[in-house]
Amino acid sequence: MNGDHSLISQIKQGIYDMCHIWAKEMRSVFADEGVLLFFIFLPLFYPVLYSWIYNNEVVNKVPVAIVDLSHSHDSREFVRKVDACSGVRVAYYCNNLEEAREVVGHQKAHGILYFPSDFATKLHRGEQAHVGVYCDMSLMLTYKAILQSAQAVSMEMGSQIQIAGSNSFTARDEEIATRPLDFDEVPIFNATGGYGNAILPGVLMLILQQSLLLGIGLAAGTARENNRYQDLVPITSHHNGIFRIVLGKAMCYFMIYAVAGAYITLCVPRFFHFTTLAQGGPLLALMVPYLLACIFFGMMLSCLVRYRENVMLLVVFTSVPLLFMTGISWPVSNIPGVWKGVSLLFPSTFGVRGFLTLNSMGGTLDDITTEYMALWVQVAIYFFATCVVYRLQIIHTHTHAYERLEMLKQKTKEAIGCKQSGKEG
Repeated sequence: MNGDHSLISQIKQGIYDMCHIWAKEMRSVFADEGVLLFFIFLPLFYPVLYSWIYNNEVVNKVPVAIVDLSHSHDSREFVRKVDACSGVRVAYYCNNLEEAREVVGHQKAHGILYFPSDFATKLHRGEQAHVGVYCDMSLMLTYKAILQSAQAVSMEMGSQIQIAGSNSFTARDEEIATRPLDFDEVPIFNATGGYGNAILPGVLMLILQQSLLLGIGLAAGTARENNRYQDLVPITSHHNGIFRIVLGKAMCYFMIYAVAGAYITLCVPRFFHFTTLAQGGPLLALMVPYLLACIFFGMMLSCLVRYRENVMLLVVFTSVPLLFMTGISWPVSNIPGVWKGVSLLFPSTFGVRGFLTLNSMGGTLDDITTEYMALWVQVAIYFFATCVVYRLQIIHTHTHAYERLEMLKQKTKEAIGCKQSGKEG
């Protein structure tokens, strides 16, 4: 009976300590303007701003410069057809490539179409003619629009030339002559072919992780500057005390980001009509370990944040590499093995891949078993690592406070001794 009563008392005390830490951390979050900015306003407005910028999905009417040395009916027809495409707009006519290159250099155009002087001559001789396409490769979307428009026009004009030179009598004969092997292009998963549907769902998940790291790091820097770790010393009499502290703080962060995660994954894609195929059950099953892994990962890294400002440098520097390592903007097969290993350390790697499978591809929980299990493994590893980091931090704070107390006692004794010596003198 006494053992059961003692166990119940420990459980009650543990719950009380967790709730105490939770309430204290919640007050600290809403009292700190910087933490509030990263926990509330950044997840609320930044995904909307980012999605709104890329809401057009594809670029239209990209300006190009024309260098036509052929001056023929065929080259002018090619230019008219290119200008009629939705992705390209003929903006400049130049006399030579040097002049056109200068136009592109001043960003007045993003590409050049070059027609050599023998363009029409080769066409009418039945030889293969060439059209030079020069693009500004600093913007991949504009390069894609120019190249696809030029290819579409060249294929159309090539089909017309084939029909004119064939002995076709019916439309079916012409179709077979121009397209002996027919195909239908059906884009899967990203039906619009847009940048937003391809990249932004992964970016939204990365925003969750980075804003959590910013907020937790900022809170840790504030606590260290104000020496608030000393207030936690009475709870850390044994290892269970560390668990209570870590779980209490994590509960505060999880409650806030459960709402932010639902807003970012459910509301933002629908605001901008992105592909949304995820079902509620698998999405919830993915988000719980993802948020917990991000929280414990951020709490573990908080030991590196000595001052509030340091966390900004750490998170901003790592955002772009983390996006590349997820494999949504660069193929995973082309990532070096070393960086593949490094990517396994971050929750965003598995969270982004899992979310894209569920949301953009309509997958189920069975399709993301690897990512799902990897996130739970990270939760366990980073939880115990956070406990170790917090215990070392609190022990250091306790030792430092004890040394200061001993120093003050020593100075007090010396002061009393000096007074007594003065009186005797």
